[in-house]
Amino acid sequence: MYFNKKNNFFHGIMFHHFHDDKLHTKSQGSISRDDLYKMIKFIGKKNIINADIFFDKLRNNKLKKNEVCLTFDDAIKSQVDIALPVIEDLRIKSFFFVYTSIFEGKPDLLEVFRYFRMNFFDSVDQFYLNFYEILDENLSDFFKSKKMKISSIKRRCPHYSYEDIKFRLIRDIYLDKTQYEKIMIDMMKERKFKFEKFYSILFFNKDDLKKIDALGHLVGLHSHSHPTSLEKLNYDKQKNEYKKNLSLISKILNKPHNKIEYMSHPCGSYNANTLKILRELNISLGFKQTMKFEPERNMKKINNSLLEIAREDHSMIFKRMK
Repeated sequence: MYFNKKNNFFHGIMFHHFHDDKLHTKSQGSISRDDLYKMIKFIGKKNIINADIFFDKLRNNKLKKNEVCLTFDDAIKSQVDIALPVIEDLRIKSFFFVYTSIFEGKPDLLEVFRYFRMNFFDSVDQFYLNFYEILDENLSDFFKSKKMKISSIKRRCPHYSYEDIKFRLIRDIYLDKTQYEKIMIDMMKERKFKFEKFYSILFFNKDDLKKIDALGHLVGLHSHSHPTSLEKLNYDKQKNEYKKNLSLISKILNKPHNKIEYMSHPCGSYNANTLKILRELNISLGFKQTMKFEPERNMKKINNSLLEIAREDHSMIFKRMK
């Protein structure tokens, strides 16, 4: 049974990666077509409501405790190839949250780097080891200083291992974006990984976005360039991220701006400025990336506002199913 004392409130189910026996290789956290069918059965199809209904009921304060929706982040191609046929077969309409620099031929390299570390090393731990060898710095004091933060992230995102969390802190805090990308690009060159060739199997194209919209799913914002720590950006830079994101989705789908009213926070990163900007852009629904109460954000409850709706990561559900 899916619902228990810890999740007995309305929320979203968050998906990212899927694998098959063709283009999309199995990787950390990915699930198969059959896994998705089983997961939907485990949650209970009757408890999963269509995205438009979830949105309408939320605005009218009519959502029940056992009602959830499905959400897909990052415009990842495996979602179209593997997950979309499943949810269409089951007649479930979902949210797809996309960042838009990919439609300008400038995807954030986050997904490229993930593909690299999952497919060019025997294990993700081997990748971490190789990465730290190239970085060649003593990180013990840094990790010691971030002990509380590591514990906090683990509570909020239990699907991450401690090594995953430490790596993300190095990527997002210890190094700046230029330093991090230089190490990754050097590693890819060493292993002769020409990532530009993989764009078509990693990311949505404009036709994918139009198809999802035409089928009745809801396409929403996820920033333009997908910064991993968006809350670090100042007000103007954050606003530019979301204004450009909204403008490009609106143009591709030929929809007025005020018809796109939903989003999810990339990497769960946001602050008070973010929420203010989203309200200014007429965004009425926002999903965060955790099922935890976050007092550090001055939250009064888990679903703290219409722009801070909880989501359960599908990997946590998958663990419960085993």
